[in-house]
Amino acid sequence: MAHHFFLPIVVAPGETVLLEGENAHHAIRVLRLRRGESITLADSNGQGYRAEIVAITEGRVAAAIKDPLASPEPRVRVTLYQGWPKGDKMDLIIEKCTELGVDRIVVLATERSIPRPDQQTCARRRERWQQKAHAAARQSRRHRIPAVDGPLGLAEALVKLRPDTLLLVPWEEERTRDLKSILATVPADRELALLIGPEGGLSRAEVDLACRFGGLPLTLGPRILRTETAGLACLAAIMYAMGELG
Repeated sequence: MAHHFFLPIVVAPGETVLLEGENAHHAIRVLRLRRGESITLADSNGQGYRAEIVAITEGRVAAAIKDPLASPEPRVRVTLYQGWPKGDKMDLIIEKCTELGVDRIVVLATERSIPRPDQQTCARRRERWQQKAHAAARQSRRHRIPAVDGPLGLAEALVKLRPDTLLLVPWEEERTRDLKSILATVPADRELALLIGPEGGLSRAEVDLACRFGGLPLTLGPRILRTETAGLACLAAIMYAMGELG
């Protein structure tokens, strides 16, 4: 299968483009690609193309754009609002949710989040998280890289909810409303958001705040899922219900 790259520009069939910087390093030094090999590219509009390497020089790879590719991006757009967990769990969450087709990830500093680093450390973490999303999107051959934002406070994040977004709030104290019944009534093009707490979950006050922004608390059944599992499980269920997993 052809190796995949992202371009920061818009391209079209018949053009020749240059892979430079990290893209060129990955192609030349890591993958050891050669002239004549096929690759796939996704441009800044999220359009994918088949391409052929036509020249390799020091630090640059020239590729001729061939045919456009069908988009693998899901019709349903899901934003994950993830309470900031301990350690490196956020890396795993970003990687796997990107593979599953998440549209955007917002890291939240919630009441029970333990990490409370300074502004400079947060900026470094955010850069690392975006790199994780980029690598996962490239490996899974997506045409768009999910944006990673945060850490933000819950109120600040909810104010920025896109209009008409359906906010789903898995919560261990909810007993009646469940994910399956909600998804049965949701059209495939509806924009969704998932609010997942960190270790220790969301507080009642945070759930109440989410409800004021239209959030729907729901149960995930009798199992108690860890923070790094809950968002993945919900996202997989959404993609399956919307016909995005076959």
